[in-house]
Amino acid sequence: MSVETTAPAVAGAVDKEVRRLDRVIIRFAGDSGDGMQLTGDRFTSETASFGNDLSTLPNFPAEIRAPAGTLPGVSSFQLHFADHDILTPGDAPNVLVAMNPAALKANIGDLPRGAEVIVNTDEFTKRAMQKVGYDASPLEDGSLDGYHLHPVPLTTLTVEALKEFDLTRKEAERSKNMFALGLLSWMYHRPTEGTETFLRSKFAKKPDIAAANIAAFRAGWNFGETTEDFAVSYEVAPAARAFPPGVYRNISGNLALSYGLVAASRQADLPLFLGSYPITPASDILHELSRHKNFGVRTFQAEDEIAGIGAALGAAFGGSLAVTTTSGPGVALKSETIGLAVSLELPLLVVDIQRGGPSTGLPTKTEQADLLQAMYGRNGEAPVPVVAPRTPADCFDAALEAARIALAYRTPVFLLSDGYLANGSEPWRVPEADELPDLAVRFAQGPNHTLDDGTEVFWPYKRDPHTLARPWAIPGTPGLEHRIGGIEKQDGTGNISYDPANHDFMVRTRQAKIDGIDVPDLQADDPDGARTLVLGWGSTYGPITAAVRRIRAQGGHIAQAHLRHLNPFPPNLGEVLTRYERVVIPEMNLGQLATLIRAEYLIDALSYTQVNGMPFKAEQLATALEEAIDGH
Repeated sequence: MSVETTAPAVAGAVDKEVRRLDRVIIRFAGDSGDGMQLTGDRFTSETASFGNDLSTLPNFPAEIRAPAGTLPGVSSFQLHFADHDILTPGDAPNVLVAMNPAALKANIGDLPRGAEVIVNTDEFTKRAMQKVGYDASPLEDGSLDGYHLHPVPLTTLTVEALKEFDLTRKEAERSKNMFALGLLSWMYHRPTEGTETFLRSKFAKKPDIAAANIAAFRAGWNFGETTEDFAVSYEVAPAARAFPPGVYRNISGNLALSYGLVAASRQADLPLFLGSYPITPASDILHELSRHKNFGVRTFQAEDEIAGIGAALGAAFGGSLAVTTTSGPGVALKSETIGLAVSLELPLLVVDIQRGGPSTGLPTKTEQADLLQAMYGRNGEAPVPVVAPRTPADCFDAALEAARIALAYRTPVFLLSDGYLANGSEPWRVPEADELPDLAVRFAQGPNHTLDDGTEVFWPYKRDPHTLARPWAIPGTPGLEHRIGGIEKQDGTGNISYDPANHDFMVRTRQAKIDGIDVPDLQADDPDGARTLVLGWGSTYGPITAAVRRIRAQGGHIAQAHLRHLNPFPPNLGEVLTRYERVVIPEMNLGQLATLIRAEYLIDALSYTQVNGMPFKAEQLATALEEAIDGH
């Protein structure tokens, strides 16, 4: 069967077999300097423009620059794309592109038998193989006999394709990732115009480099078209039925979160202020928001984490939608100022992109282990609402929801994303402006209390009877001057108070304000009247849902519910939990949500945990859930 593609015409090309697939999982792997993240990003962008559903998993080395050719230095990018709705980057790659021996050794264990393995033979020198513990070449000793091996001298072919350019050999070799991208683009009939346009734009100031990369990309495509080693190419049709009508784009979690913050500031008609200190994996939000001054966004890169949140809290006092972004180690440093925000009762978004801990831990790996820190990691009784997105695209909506709570209830709010969501990507339907919530804020304009003698005054801690929120007064508004600070305030007046009864009242009132936040009921997906419920939060949504689908496809009965609001919990959560004989809670920590559920509802929840820096695999979860259903 013939397929129309955007490939350049190739003299002497022959027709090759084209097979249709419903989904494919590809992993690009190489040294951290081989451009695997760029290669994966470009393949993903073309896949998104083609109309497939997709999910990605970038995996970065933990060291900033590990020694070249070593296992700690391997960088990979996994992409799962399909003609139907999918939820995860996939458990096991169908195709591995290994740019060196380290990339092969680090990833071959994840491949199923029969998978395609494309290796850059030029890098399989004796020294490079010994560096990762290969005594003999895996390309020749039969250890790869269970796979479809494609030995390709990527470096040599790239240098040959670029010999007409005035480049050194080292400069030419840098384009081998584009050769690999061209080859994979041919194999899976990906569009090419977008990548060529991207390269022209990226290297606009170096047109010779742009032309060389485009030439390498085309050479890779042509190699696939003409070589006998690749006798088959594959088609994965667009996922037309997976998407409601609308305008879509591929988006990562950090980018979606950034856009959500900008949208929230526009819907609230407030300037957006970000006070931040760079930290993996949250820095992308600082980088992105710094590009949007035209939307009234101000970004401040502080000298440390404490200064970042201090500036943000000051901006909140001044009437801005204030945000601070960080990861777990930064939250620890910000905790005193978060407590101050609780005391001042000002809106502040604390965005925690969780990573492996404790201490510096695993900066580039994902984890969900900051939940209890968000809940309790401050001195005194300092309750803070907690909101968690479930997918990369959902980070947009979660940012709007966190802003709604912060503005309506005058409180700091934790937004708990993680490295998996932050760096992963999926298609996102761009919402219409009229679909966004109204977050309009009314600032205090004048006196709000009458004294016994009839004098009208402004009380900064006189509360809204429904939300218990205090008024928000812009500094400099005549007649609204008031005291702020960390010492306990007197109810109503805000004056310093050491009275025990007042302190008891204020502590209980601040807790009641958080407990009374309006959050929607939890919806349980239970089509068959199951006896077992799997409860999740945050980024476990994709693997859990994929596992649930597998169990149901095999005739099993299981219910699923997923929490966005972790403080306060949905009002019907207790009722939902008591419907089921067993409740299983998978988490990328040692059971933090399970601890909260047991304490709050006296439910003997089963905790299933993983803390290896990687997201759950759907098959792994399905096996654990099946055991729970069977009562093991």
